[in-house]
Amino acid sequence: MCSEHNSVLIRESWGHNLNPMFHWLRKKSTALSGAPAVRRQKTYSAQSGYVYQYFYEGQRPMSSQRGTEYVFNVSPDRKTSSQVSIFISDEAMASWQQESGRALSATERYAIAKMSLFQAFDERETPEAACAGVQVGPADVRAILASLNID
Repeated sequence: MCSEHNSVLIRESWGHNLNPMFHWLRKKSTALSGAPAVRRQKTYSAQSGYVYQYFYEGQRPMSSQRGTEYVFNVSPDRKTSSQVSIFISDEAMASWQQESGRALSATERYAIAKMSLFQAFDERETPEAACAGVQVGPADVRAILASLNID
């Protein structure tokens, strides 16, 4: 269900559509870091009516622009799963940090990514749409941190 959108996301992040024969030429993705030693499956009941299961896979610096990619393995139906990426630009976090006068902790940055994932589950009408990548901007960071009473 979600896998079709991930291939589109990969094409968009490279900026062009590569012939499968030339995939070995592309740069390798940076390995994910920050995942827990033991993966725990979690469940989220979205306002859209769907129930999603997900694992946090880890994070890595974004290759195409400055920021961090948080990767979650998501299943909308308990049969299929795919990776969903939450992209938080350095600019989005810097905007809040300048306004508040302090740096965001690693836990707070993860909270932004996780809440952005939940927002996608809630606002997107179908699992296919919910599995597309999410770009988090400065306004999103401010809104999420305000909803969590982080100032």
